[in-house]
Amino acid sequence: MHFVILARWRKKLTREMVEETSKLMEQAAKEGAKILGQYWTFGRWDAVVIAEGPDEKAAMTALLRFGDLASTETLVAIPAEEAAKLVQ
Repeated sequence: MHFVILARWRKKLTREMVEETSKLMEQAAKEGAKILGQYWTFGRWDAVVIAEGPDEKAAMTALLRFGDLASTETLVAIPAEEAAKLVQ
């Protein structure tokens, strides 16, 4: 499954928060998540992460670890080619 994760820092970003986030991302990768892209953004959200994982439960388990650092909104993404096949 593919996930688009929108994140907003809970407080002013520090070098320590960036390092902690990197460690949590590495831990998620060891547990089966694959980070396809990670971007810092302007606007309403501070960061966008595109990830792949086995299921929603695995994604939720990984994201709950980030609760002290960022608020998130997670979208399940379906590749356009697969979604187009569902159109009747």
